Amino acid sequence: MIVVMKVGSPEAEISRVSEDLQGWGLTPEKIVGQHKVVIGLVGETASLNPEQIQEISPWIETVLRVEKPFKRTSLEYRHGQPSDVVVPTPSGDVTFGINHPVVIVAGPCSVENEEMIVETAQRVKAAGAHFLRGGAYKPRTSPYSFQGHGESALNLLDAARSASGLGIITEVMDTADVEKIAEVADVLQVGARNMQNFALLKKVGSQDKPVLLKRGMAATITDWLMAAEYILASGNSNVILCERGIRTFDREYTRNTLDLSCIPVLRSLTHLPIMIDPSHATGKSEYVPTMAFASIAAGADSLMIEVHPNPAKALSDGPQSLTPERFDRLMQELSVIGKAVDRWSQPEMALTK
Repeated sequence: MIVVMKVGSPEAEISRVSEDLQGWGLTPEKIVGQHKVVIGLVGETASLNPEQIQEISPWIETVLRVEKPFKRTSLEYRHGQPSDVVVPTPSGDVTFGINHPVVIVAGPCSVENEEMIVETAQRVKAAGAHFLRGGAYKPRTSPYSFQGHGESALNLLDAARSASGLGIITEVMDTADVEKIAEVADVLQVGARNMQNFALLKKVGSQDKPVLLKRGMAATITDWLMAAEYILASGNSNVILCERGIRTFDREYTRNTLDLSCIPVLRSLTHLPIMIDPSHATGKSEYVPTMAFASIAAGADSLMIEVHPNPAKALSDGPQSLTPERFDRLMQELSVIGKAVDRWSQPEMALTK
């Protein structure tokens, strides 16, 4: 349920309404929109009469029920206002959101050694990326595959941040690792395999760093948004949704099926920013640029692109990784589409053949 205050409502009156509602056993959450303030009500609201709440103050414009099962995540909860996720980085604040330029996240699947991760960070930063992605801990289908270097790789990510000025996005797999990863990462990633690890969702929701939530391989959009609800319900409203392809019947030609239709669907359902990962979706580097073009044209707020200095020797996901040279060219190509939809902050760059 949400309480929409009238334009120009005094701050003292908003506070009084919140206090009164708290006395009813509800948890009021103030949401400041462009023109109005909305008070979201969390708790047992099914038996409440909206007209009864309306009588609390003449400054209340309307009281509405949130019909979706994902309450805080829903667009209704913010009265139709999209939310921004602002992330401080060494180079300044970067904002994920529909009214801001597309944010580019790039880097290798996993952190292999210091030379490799620092070189990659410097190359993608020079091309225009805002964040470095790299796995210290890697969930793999086979227990015999490279699982990442773990805690030691966090120090290498820290070195790459210092050398490049990029923000860091890296995956957390275990509740026990959240605090030490949060000391290094600017955004904590919950991967597709952990999308419904509810203990982990609650844990990342109880800390302050923004969370990147990847869609599970067989998750419906409702499943995905309910997973995000766990994070928001735990106190962390800074969540970015990432579509990385879902598993369908055809896996012969691509690794997964990229569901670009999720962009307009999510826009109608949630206020959260949307990222697309065409690297994991296609699994093949030659298809990544085309899907990146389509993602920006469809309205994505961010892209995650895998880049490795030598994909043929990568310890994980080499076939879907671009070389730094191809990433340079991709950024030039993306700038054309980004500027056409007024979502690009990079300077004009000429296309190279």
